Amino acid sequence: MNLSKIIAPQLLKMTWNQSAHLARSVRANYRRVNHNNRRDFNKQHTQILEMIGKGIPAADIYNKIGLLYESRHPGLRCSMLELHGDTLIHGGAPSMPEEYCRAVNGLKIGPDIGSCGTSTYTGKRVIVENIETDPRWKNIKQFALPHGMRSCWSEPIKSSSGEVLGAFGMYYDYPATPNKDESKSLESAAMLASIVMERDKNQKRIKELAYTDELTGFSSRAYFYLKLETLVKEAQQNKQRFGVIFIDLDNFKNINDSFGHDVGDRYLQDIAKRLTPIINDSYLISRLGGDEFCIIVKESATTQNSEQIALRCLNEISQTTEISGREFVQSCSIGIAHYPEHGRDVTTVLKSADTALYRAKDAGKNQYVTYDKAFTIAAEYQFNVEQLLRCAIDNKDITIVYQPQVELNTQRVITVEALCRWYHPELGQVSPDEFIKIAERTGMIKPLTEYVLATACKQAVMWKNAGYSRIRLAVNISAAHFLDPDFIPLIERVLYETKMDPNDLELEVTETVIQTKPTHQLVFKRLKALGIKLAIDDFGTGYSSFASLKHLDVDVLKIDKYFIDDILVDRKSQYLVESMIGMAHNLGYYVVAEGVENQEQAQLLKPMSCDVAQGYLFSKPTHPENIETLLRQAH
Repeated sequence: MNLSKIIAPQLLKMTWNQSAHLARSVRANYRRVNHNNRRDFNKQHTQILEMIGKGIPAADIYNKIGLLYESRHPGLRCSMLELHGDTLIHGGAPSMPEEYCRAVNGLKIGPDIGSCGTSTYTGKRVIVENIETDPRWKNIKQFALPHGMRSCWSEPIKSSSGEVLGAFGMYYDYPATPNKDESKSLESAAMLASIVMERDKNQKRIKELAYTDELTGFSSRAYFYLKLETLVKEAQQNKQRFGVIFIDLDNFKNINDSFGHDVGDRYLQDIAKRLTPIINDSYLISRLGGDEFCIIVKESATTQNSEQIALRCLNEISQTTEISGREFVQSCSIGIAHYPEHGRDVTTVLKSADTALYRAKDAGKNQYVTYDKAFTIAAEYQFNVEQLLRCAIDNKDITIVYQPQVELNTQRVITVEALCRWYHPELGQVSPDEFIKIAERTGMIKPLTEYVLATACKQAVMWKNAGYSRIRLAVNISAAHFLDPDFIPLIERVLYETKMDPNDLELEVTETVIQTKPTHQLVFKRLKALGIKLAIDDFGTGYSSFASLKHLDVDVLKIDKYFIDDILVDRKSQYLVESMIGMAHNLGYYVVAEGVENQEQAQLLKPMSCDVAQGYLFSKPTHPENIETLLRQAH
């Protein structure tokens, strides 16, 4: 139907007012349709923003954006390309031929790579009116023309900081340049796409920060745990094996303390470079933090790749490194556990590897140890001992026994040494060497020392009040406690509370405390100022510092049992003992020989001028009432 033939005669018959009214109606209807289009456009625009906020995949949003602007401009086809490095990657193009999308996917950008390749290269809008004749399309127009594409306008997609992220392209099937409305749409479409691309870029960066260790480039602790959880599930389903290797650099703290953390970080990066080739034989290599690394290793039912890789790690890490002009050789300790032999879940297999690592450290470091179930049994026992020891100290369940020191010439008891013993209903008799080491490691040595010192001093005062006035009390002091700021105040407090005469107290310290450092010398001087006697215990088994002996004012030198054990059969031991006695006397010390178990040893020590002997020959460590019997007999 030809409407003009009907409307035109009607218009001629209309009055001026009627004509004006019709014109107003037409304009109003146009505005109403245009308003509805804008409202629909804004609604879809808002939906796209909501999709971005909800984290909908970029490809789905790209298609939604393309369809939105294609609906606004009939005959238009839209394309979005992401820029990865110098390469264009297809993002979304809902109405473009798949063949064309595949062709442009992977194109390198440049000054003559179509519209989008050029705009991402220059960072500026590129308008190509005719693809067939434009020189920027000469090398790729064969991909566009067969699909009816004749013009292409491209707007670079930029981040909020101005970085080019990709390109938004608009295509028509006839040569054309954009009008004002199309130009505005090109700009707004690129801006909308930029929100998507920047969101994904930020998410990728956040993921990289979370899953990558920035210092070494290895996987982060967070990604390590995710990967391990995935591997455990896959291994359960497929009945596979894998190994977990924990690596800890030995004494790395010395690097940071000596050269600073900046040098320490560069040193870790150097270590990481050496370990990088090992990644090819593993699922994953990760820096867990500090100087700790972990490798997840592929294993079969019969292979032991973990042990071979551990050896490679030991060799690579031990290569000489130059630090601030000095050569340095690093060692490491390694613990290995296998799934499923050493754990069927993440927690257990990690615990097994960690237990093996600490066993390697305890065994002397610079080695690898594969987990054994006995390690866990020992660790659980150790933990149990720690908890029970804490209770024993708090409840004063530690027994104090005493062993006499006898003057060889007179057979008179001149000193009584206080010693700890611990019997527990579940554990039985626990060795002092064992529980004292635990006390030192856990910080319980302080309350233990206070308890032993106070109990022994009270007992010594009781003996003195009973008439045994010439007896000295000896108490061992841990090297871990000797330099504590509260140590001297503790001694002063116990002496005051027990009314113990400082001249009757002898404190025994091992050779590890005897150093020429001013802090050590100051403690010795303060103790001597109180009137307390000082003894060097287990002399000869540590790193004997003769320079320290020169500077420190001590009273007693105790020769370790190690030299006394074979003194009857080994001439070297005899010479060493005799030399130590002579040296001690020349320095003004009197000498105690520890571990004297028979009369022959005592008789041999006499002509060497040894002053005092201590050992089973005279008495085992025993309770106070038995010591009183010995004192009465000697009295």
